[in-house]
Order: sequence, then C-alpha cells, then structure tokens
Amino acid sequence: MSEFPLKDPAPADDAADAEPRPGRIRKPIGWSMIVIAVLVAVSAALVYRRDGVVGLLEILTHDLALFGGILPRVLAGCLLGAFIAEILPHEKVSRSLGPNSGLKGLLIGTAFGAILPGGPFTAYPVASALLAVGADFGATIAMVVSWTLIGYGRAVAWELPIMGTDFTLWRIVISLPLPVLAGALGRFVYVRMYPKAAE
Repeated sequence: MSEFPLKDPAPADDAADAEPRPGRIRKPIGWSMIVIAVLVAVSAALVYRRDGVVGLLEILTHDLALFGGILPRVLAGCLLGAFIAEILPHEKVSRSLGPNSGLKGLLIGTAFGAILPGGPFTAYPVASALLAVGADFGATIAMVVSWTLIGYGRAVAWELPIMGTDFTLWRIVISLPLPVLAGALGRFVYVRMYPKAAE
C-alpha cells in the first residue's frame, strides 16, 4: 500500500519538470533588446540629422505598414507552436527526438525540417514547440538547419525554376549530411555546457 503514494508523486515531479520549459518565456527586455534599442536610437539620430522630421516620419510610416502586414503571420506562427506543444505526445517526442534518440532522432529532425512548409513564422514556433515537448537541442538544430538548407517548398517554388534541376538536386544532395552534423555537434556542445539539464 505504501508503494502507491510513492509512485503518484513521480508523474507530478515529471509534470513539474515539464512545466517550466513551455512556460519559460523570454523577457521582453534583455541584452539583445537593449543593443537593438541603442542601434535604433543612433540610426534615428543620423536620419534626423540628414533628412529631418520628414525623413523620420517616412521611415516610421513605412515600418508600421510592414509591421501590420507581418503581425498576423507572427501571431499565426506563435499560435501554431502553442497548439503543437499541447497536441504532441511528450513521451513519443522524447523517445523519437530526445537526447537518447541517437542518430535516429537527428535523421527524423532532418527529414521533418526538409518537408516543413512555410517561412520563419512557421519554422521557429514549431522548433520551439518541439523543444518544449521533449526534443533535444541536437534534433531541433537538425530540423532548423534542414529547413534552412533543404526545405522542399523553396526548392520547388524558387530554386528549380530559376537555377534548374541539376543545380537544385546537387545542392540538396551536398546539403543532406549538414543538418545531421550540425545536430550532432549541437547535442555534443549542449551536454557539455548544460550537463544537469541534459540529464
């Protein structure tokens, strides 16, 4: 009888361990935001000095229009990542793409990245969702590098018509091992930099 109460806390501990990962939201103001804000302020001062208020307002209105066009895609991508994190079974993802998945996990990540449609508004939220549900750095790096180098959507829509079949096929063949190598290196570095998290 005493064993049952001991077994129950284990899933709760797992849930407690799993909770911080999806909820680990980046702070809106960090060192990168401060650097960008300083660069924006310096650039704005230079534009103001050269073009005055008119030049500043022209850039600002153009950027606001661009932001308005991008915002729905960013929102859709973030929602997609959140839904995927809720839908995907954590145990299966951890088994297939986790730190103990070996070469198989890197190959699955590479294949998934190669067939993943859409632009960065889709790819990065999906990658973040995979990390949240148990994929390790290596498999996720393999997925992102594969999406960048091999992504069939861009190859079919842009590369084949412009560069031709021979160039596209050879470029893909030569790129095939790179996501796996990048994922293996990412896994190697992550285990050494964050040994407790890797355990």
